[in-house]
Amino acid sequence: MASLNKAMIIGNLGRDPEVRYTQDGKAVASFSLATTDKWKDKATGENREKTEWHRIVAFGRLGEICGEYLSKGKQVYIEGRLRTRSWEKDGITRYTTEIEATTMQMLGARDASGSYQGQGNNMNAGSRPNTGGSQNNNMNPGNSQQSDMAHEGGGHMGQPSPPPEDDIPF
Repeated sequence: MASLNKAMIIGNLGRDPEVRYTQDGKAVASFSLATTDKWKDKATGENREKTEWHRIVAFGRLGEICGEYLSKGKQVYIEGRLRTRSWEKDGITRYTTEIEATTMQMLGARDASGSYQGQGNNMNAGSRPNTGGSQNNNMNPGNSQQSDMAHEGGGHMGQPSPPPEDDIPF
C-alpha cells in the first residue's frame, strides 16, 4: 500500500521568517504559523477558540521568497510534508516536528500604497519568477494531472484556485 505525507494549512505568521544559509549556499527559511479553531460551547453558549502553532521550514528559492515577502501577521497557505528531526543538547536528544513547505501562497490584499501583500500568488519549491506569461505555480512541477485540474478550477478539498494574472515580479 502506498503512503502519503502531506500537510495543508492556512494561518497567520507569528514572527518574521528567519533566513539562514547552508554551507553550500542554499537558503533555509523558518517561521511559525498559527491556525485557530473557533466554536460555540454547547454547554455554556460561549464562543471558544484554540490556537495551534506550527513550525514551517522552506528551502532554496522558496525559502528566499518567504524571507523577502512574508512578515509577522500575514496570512498564508502552506502545503508540504511533515518532517521530524532530532538533535542533542546537553546530552539530551530532543525532537521537533515541522512542515517542510513545498508550496506557499500569500493571501490578503494590496495595502493603501499599492504595494503587494499577497493577493493569491503561489510559489512552490521549483518555482521560477513569473515574467508575465501564463504559468501555473499552484502545484508541484511534474504532476500534470493535478496541475491541469487546478488550472481548470477543478481543485478539491479546499485547495486554492490559481491566482489571477498580475504584474508581480515573481
